[in-house]
Amino acid sequence: MKNSSVFTKLALGLLVAGSVAACKQSPTGTAAAPAASSPVSGDKPTTVYVNSDSLYSKYNYAKDVNNALQSKLKAAQGDMQSKSEAFQREVADYQKNQATMAADQRQVTEQRLQREQQQLQGYQQNESAQLQDDKATQYQKVYDKVDDFVKNFAKQNGYKLVLTYSKNVQTVIYGDPSLDVTTDVVKGLNDAYAKEPVK
Repeated sequence: MKNSSVFTKLALGLLVAGSVAACKQSPTGTAAAPAASSPVSGDKPTTVYVNSDSLYSKYNYAKDVNNALQSKLKAAQGDMQSKSEAFQREVADYQKNQATMAADQRQVTEQRLQREQQQLQGYQQNESAQLQDDKATQYQKVYDKVDDFVKNFAKQNGYKLVLTYSKNVQTVIYGDPSLDVTTDVVKGLNDAYAKEPVK
């Protein structure tokens, strides 16, 4: 798992939500929306965008979640490797000694090794599934925090539509830099995260 893939997946989730919001706000669903401004508010834009690549690479909570998941993955891989090496040693010992073993002893040992192999495979599958579930849960928490913050941020600043931009998946082909509110969003998210109680 690499940081870029983590942020890409998170960005994709935000991108889908942004696209849905864009479709609800604009009947044509075109990318021309970012240039729109409210006739009531004058020059202040009602549509802005967030660079999700920058957001997730600079949002401290997202970085902490990613680091924690990588630590869990590394620990699980080390545990699995240790168990696998122990099993391989047992198999090697059996192969070395099988010629001198009685037939019934060989049969009992082979059955035991087969059970251990199945248990090892089951353990690996369970660990992998648990890690995937944990990853999905943690990513959802990050997404929810960003989603909630951006909704409030938009209301406070009078934005009618907040789009997301990512180099990997583009819904906004071009956005005037004056419409980019990524820095403000990241600062707000990090300020809010810094105030949260330490768990």
